[in-house]
Amino acid sequence: MEIERINENTLKFFISYVDVEERGFDREEIWYSREKSEQLFWEVMDEVNEEEDFPFDGPLWIQVQALEKGLEVFVTKAQLTKDGGRLELPLEGKFSAFPITEQVDDILDHHFQYSEQEEMEEVDEHSISFVAYFNEFDDLIPLAKRLNPEGAITKLYAVENSYYLYIDFPFDFFTEEEIDDCLSIILEYSMESQRTIHFLQEYGKEIIPENVFTVIRKYFH
Repeated sequence: MEIERINENTLKFFISYVDVEERGFDREEIWYSREKSEQLFWEVMDEVNEEEDFPFDGPLWIQVQALEKGLEVFVTKAQLTKDGGRLELPLEGKFSAFPITEQVDDILDHHFQYSEQEEMEEVDEHSISFVAYFNEFDDLIPLAKRLNPEGAITKLYAVENSYYLYIDFPFDFFTEEEIDDCLSIILEYSMESQRTIHFLQEYGKEIIPENVFTVIRKYFH
């Protein structure tokens, strides 16, 4: 896969059909199977974020063009105007906007090719959630020994050969500074993932349903 950074908010990547197949996907099924398309999309997004340090912290605009040998994809982080209203897009063409907190079902239904702007998901005023991505389960063990955020809701999922920690911080138990401190420690052992809890519940295997850090410390001294 070839990745090119266009500017601070935009990057382009090209993934060949050969690369698609080497990742375990069929060239045809990515267009007709929503589940397979979504799996491929998020796998590529995790890789892009890891290689280019391109965190997705808001709505994304996506343009996909099917070429003879593969797919050319532009991903742009939409910018809010100063009054916090209208979304600004620095590139021209047919794009799709969606909040990073939502799945990409509608985009995949149309092969990533429609231009209507999706409404941003309402922010939960009572808590903030985060999903961390781990290459190895062993990476969770030293983290669990360092961190024990009482009051946080934690779940652990496996998707293929990777592990995803979902953690939700209720504002009744945590201040913003405490949440930042916890996330800083978590990111010493993992990477931020853009997969949502809804995706993990539907496509992942639940490994630890609650109290992830406590369970890991119990079984891995």
